[in-house]
Amino acid sequence: MSPEVTENAQEHRFELPIADGTLATAYYRVDHGRVVLVHTEVPQEFSGQGIATRLARGTFELLRKTGRKAILKCPFMSWFVVAHPEYADVVAG
Repeated sequence: MSPEVTENAQEHRFELPIADGTLATAYYRVDHGRVVLVHTEVPQEFSGQGIATRLARGTFELLRKTGRKAILKCPFMSWFVVAHPEYADVVAG
């Protein structure tokens, strides 16, 4: 079973374990109850393997499951929603 995206509210980020304790992360801040996605990071050595896409999918699934809406300030997350309109219902603006 592949690792799941989890939320680390203390660090204000969503996390996807990759290997040996390495994480892909999507950083956010909360603004008026909405999750503002500001930056996505995947370590360079894991680039091009679809990890950011898995992180984005898991992030939007968690937001949907918890009834929260996202504001997209991160270019990757914005691109992801354009490419995957099935997550448009999770976006507030």
